[in-house]
Amino acid sequence: GPRARYEEMVALGILKHDEQQHRVASMLELLLENLKIHQKNMELYNIELQSWKRTRHELREQMLEEEAEAEEARKNVQAKRNWRESISKMFTRYGKTRTLRQVEPGAGKMVARIKREKNLDNLIGCRPLPPESPKGIYLHGNVGCGKTLLMDLLFNSSEGVVKYRRRMHFHAAMLEVHDRMQKIWKEWRSSEKPGDEEEEGELEPRTDSVSPIFDAIADELLKNANDEDEFEGASLLCFDEVQVVDPFTAVALAGIFGRLLNRGLVLVATSNRPFTDLNKDGLQKEVFLKFLERLEKHVCPVSVDNKVDYRRVIADSYNKQKHYFWPLNSQTDEKLRLEWKNAISSLEKNGLTVSSSRVPVMFGRALEIPESCDGVAKFTFEQLCDYPLGAADYMALAQRYHSVFITGIPVMSMKIRDKARRFITLVDELYNHQCQLICTAAAPPDELFLGTDEGPLIDLEGLQFETEAEGTRLRRNVLVSGNVAPVTDHSKVQLLLSGYEEMFAFRRAASRLIEMQTPAYTVKRSLMGLSQTSKGT
Repeated sequence: GPRARYEEMVALGILKHDEQQHRVASMLELLLENLKIHQKNMELYNIELQSWKRTRHELREQMLEEEAEAEEARKNVQAKRNWRESISKMFTRYGKTRTLRQVEPGAGKMVARIKREKNLDNLIGCRPLPPESPKGIYLHGNVGCGKTLLMDLLFNSSEGVVKYRRRMHFHAAMLEVHDRMQKIWKEWRSSEKPGDEEEEGELEPRTDSVSPIFDAIADELLKNANDEDEFEGASLLCFDEVQVVDPFTAVALAGIFGRLLNRGLVLVATSNRPFTDLNKDGLQKEVFLKFLERLEKHVCPVSVDNKVDYRRVIADSYNKQKHYFWPLNSQTDEKLRLEWKNAISSLEKNGLTVSSSRVPVMFGRALEIPESCDGVAKFTFEQLCDYPLGAADYMALAQRYHSVFITGIPVMSMKIRDKARRFITLVDELYNHQCQLICTAAAPPDELFLGTDEGPLIDLEGLQFETEAEGTRLRRNVLVSGNVAPVTDHSKVQLLLSGYEEMFAFRRAASRLIEMQTPAYTVKRSLMGLSQTSKGT
């Protein structure tokens, strides 16, 4: 369980004991036990539900047969009446025809369906209510306080315990939402007359759904295409770094999370803010407030803000930055050249060669890789951060390569604010996918975002997320595909993020760069049960 894994990591010296972290690990341990019970309850509930569905289906089929026979009899009566009236016309100059009253076909079908389902409710009762799911946990706190680590402890401990489980990061989730929206809209547009054919079966209960398209995305998020509509077991979603960066994010989170929570999802999330402060700019306020009311009923907010950045504490204990070489000079260039040579020499002995390649990216794009060889890739800073790339590109890179070399990382200021934002997104994706970063830089991580050309970055009240730049185009027309992400015109962009958000992003990037140089970076993940995905060209 999470607590045992945490205590093991402390015993091995990978983590330092923190009373607050230990308390949260104990809470997650209790949640895991509750999930085990909930899984069993859901299995029993599913047996009851399937029995109820079978009985209801059999009775519905019987009613449909009786209705079909009644309709056939009505048509026969109508045909006889029409025949008699046609005969009477032959003898009556001004004969008046009368037909049996017919209800408008679509409305008549729906009225008959509603009446049928009400009769079924009276005969066998309404749908059985699912067991109440345990409350999830919302972890919030500062950089390096251990939020993600604790959440991952639970997620990996839940394997084999919970039937439906998934871990997602904010960037990946938003990209997947855009991708699914694109596919769903294409399907809906290609349908000749969507909604014309009413399926027989249970009527969908009325809800305060934000949008049918978010309902469709939510229904697919945790399950395979072949799964039943209902959750047949407990469902757990671990969501890393919840944030609200634009109106679309506010509506998407409200729509998707709201639907899943209504269906019994257990949510464990991390964020740098309490959930009551997630939407301080008031984006889509009415929709988001309804979502927050529901969130309060389903999750327990827990602060992990111990004011300590444990990534730095761990790095200080090693007192060495293994793969981060600074400043930019011939000596550091030579160190990186030797690291690159060591990385590819064994591969070349096996007959592999260094070459350029292209990696497919979401939305029909491709990322150019100037030098790569079997899971190892090399770039200059400009190649990765001077072009209009976004989270989708960096995610594709991190999924394909386990080691990434970057040369010439400069000190960042307002003069290159777009490059700084892209670099932070790149670091986030490499860290989230446990990639090894080997680089040369102009300054140590703590000084990397303190440049003064045209003003320091931390003076800016908000800085545009690259994912928002991508999302802006996608929300205008999700059916458009292209080779690169769009360039955002900052003179026209409403800057929605506060200075606090940006300083948090800079501190997080510096903190992660420091941790990525330590042996604990890889050892920690293996102890937590996160196996390295096989990556290669």
